[in-house]
Amino acid sequence: MISLREVTKVYKGGEIPVRAVDGVNLDVKTGDMVMIVGRSGSGKTTLLSLIGGLTQPTSGSVSVDGVELRNLNDKKLSILRNKNIGFIFQFPSMIPTLNSIDNVRLPMIFGEERKQNHERARNLIEKVGLSDQMMFYPSQLSGGEQRRVAIARALMNSPMIILADEPTGDLDEHTEAEILQLFTEINKNEGTTFLIVTHSAELSHYGQQLYKMSKGMLTQIR
Repeated sequence: MISLREVTKVYKGGEIPVRAVDGVNLDVKTGDMVMIVGRSGSGKTTLLSLIGGLTQPTSGSVSVDGVELRNLNDKKLSILRNKNIGFIFQFPSMIPTLNSIDNVRLPMIFGEERKQNHERARNLIEKVGLSDQMMFYPSQLSGGEQRRVAIARALMNSPMIILADEPTGDLDEHTEAEILQLFTEINKNEGTTFLIVTHSAELSHYGQQLYKMSKGMLTQIR
């Protein structure tokens, strides 16, 4: 499903080059739920960006579903991301002028079969527990509710992979537990592969595999 071989990402903007990702090897199988724990600045977000094709490695190879990402042009990368990968960023990034259901529909809002897309968005909002907030705008939602909308949006295209960057970083403990439990249910019931990065070691038990990231290097804990 996902394979990284000796992947390095070096940023050379400052006086001293920064090795944000340093010689990482990683294999993730279909249906895995992987947690990557590390402090801020350890390279976690850069690692997800490499896996999602949002940035290119300085050296090494990244493959998703058997496809080497460096062999794809921008158009083919966009198609791969749209079909196979759902992103949950650190902040929900909802469109303030769209209600919840239209924010969820956004990845497919210009596609065909609009009626089916609308129905899928409705079902996803119900799945994340926001049936009563379907027509609410972002300003009417709590932080946890906005996060749930972002999760539903990431699932809209039925992706094989979800990449989640600090998905519970700004939430209270109760809502945090609800979100991780939701991920667990989606992983179990739909076979969706999850890669979740977090600074909180307390969340590590949610993953079937656990890695620690420090100074750009990745170490498997279990």
